[in-house]
Amino acid sequence: MSNHTIVIPTPDLAAATAFYKVAWGAEPHTETPYYVGFNLDGQKIGLNPNGERDQMTGPVVYWSTDDLEAKVAEVEAAGGTVVRPVTAVGGGTSLALMTDPAGNQVGFITQAG
Repeated sequence: MSNHTIVIPTPDLAAATAFYKVAWGAEPHTETPYYVGFNLDGQKIGLNPNGERDQMTGPVVYWSTDDLEAKVAEVEAAGGTVVRPVTAVGGGTSLALMTDPAGNQVGFITQAG
């Protein structure tokens, strides 16, 4: 399993995009009204203007998995709690957001193809 993406919730996508362009000295590879994505030396980092709606409490690391449903079930059996169930977000990508027993958020993601 590898770290796929770090997603940062932000209520003001334009301000966050401008800030991170300067902070990271990089231009986004994806810039839409619902997601802005950067690639910093192979590390994907995204800005999510809907983080509050998606129940994100802060930045979340999303881990790649080939079988998202199975991973969610395993993590839930190990004491995790589902915050956002498996959700298709477009482009063949699905994700789920969970918390560990201490309430820290962790995400899992899978991409078709």
